[in-house]
Parts: sequence; structure tokens; C-alpha cells
Amino acid sequence: MITFGFRNKFGGLLRAVVAIALGAVMVSFPATSLVIIVKIVAAFLIASGVVSLIFGIVNRANGGLSLMITNTVVDIVLGIIVFMFPAEVASIVMLLIGVFLMVFGIFQMSALFSASRVFPMGAWSFVLPALCTVGGALVVFHPFGLGKFITLVAGIALLVYGVSDLISTWKMRKAMKEYEIRFNESSSASASGSGSPMDNVKDVDYEKVGEDK
Repeated sequence: MITFGFRNKFGGLLRAVVAIALGAVMVSFPATSLVIIVKIVAAFLIASGVVSLIFGIVNRANGGLSLMITNTVVDIVLGIIVFMFPAEVASIVMLLIGVFLMVFGIFQMSALFSASRVFPMGAWSFVLPALCTVGGALVVFHPFGLGKFITLVAGIALLVYGVSDLISTWKMRKAMKEYEIRFNESSSASASGSGSPMDNVKDVDYEKVGEDK
């Protein structure tokens, strides 16, 4: 059974929360949300560079200053570039979001299909992952052009993915528990049926022949 990404129940919850939060922002502000998000990422990169520099200065006695200076330069330069060209970076981010939605939508359907052999899923369980995959394809290939509409589509697809991931995580946890129960029962049955090879050997009755008197 495919369980990659669902072994840790908090992983699915974290993915769902991030997707729903990001999707809600993009749906609420389709015209400006993506550029704002890119600028926030740029600010975090610059702040990370500053923190790395401070950390390197504080720990310069341990020889970590040269490494931290390298991290500082990379983070700050990358942050400045992202901040100077938010629209261009936003288009790349949009492409990555579309690929993410497609890949994880297909993966969800594969995992649910694999788990359906152990635990009944129902056809409706595949609807949201399918919609997520279609939304990701629309974002990647944007047949209706770029702009607010495609941002809105991406936001809705992220919301769908977040809800779908919550449901899929819940169902996969139940399927894994059912699988473990069946596996343990099968192992117990095998163990009880496999005794010593000598258990099936029947004792032979014999009579001692006495000496003739």
C-alpha cells in the first residue's frame, strides 16, 4: 500500500493548512496577492541573510564567520533580485504551484486507489484530487491567459487541495490501521500454525517380547 507522505499525520495537516491559507489569500486578492507573497519571501530572504551575518559574528571564534558571510551574501542578493522583479518571479511561482497541484493531485489519487484494496474509499474520495489535478494543469498551461483569472484558479485549486489532503490523510490513517490489524492477524495465524516439525510425528506403540522360559 502506498503510504508515502501519510505516515506522519502532522505532515498532511501542515500541507493542508499552508495550502488553505495560501489559497484563501490568492482568492481574496487575485490581482495583487501573488506579488505581495513574492515580496514577503524576498523580505524573509534578506532577514535570513542578516541573521546569518549576526550569527557568524557572534560565533566567529569557532570559525563559522566565513561560512555565514557566504550564506549572508547569497540570501541578501537573492532577496534583492526577487524584490526587484516580483512580477517575473511571481510567474515562476505560479508555474511551480501548478506543477505542485498536478503532482500531488495524482499522488493522492494513487495513494487512495492503493488503500482502497484494504479500506473502502468510495468514488467521491477521488473527486477532489481530480479537481486539484485539473486546476494544476490549468495553472501550468494557462489556456485562458495569465492575470487575475489564473491566480483565482490557482487559489481555488489550492483550497481544494487543502481540503482534499485533510480528507485523504484521515482516510489513509484509517486504511493503515486496518492494514496493520490484518497483517498482525495474518502473522499470528502463521505463527500458531507453524510449530515444531516433530509435532506431527506420532508415537509408535510397541510391545516388548519376553524371553522364552
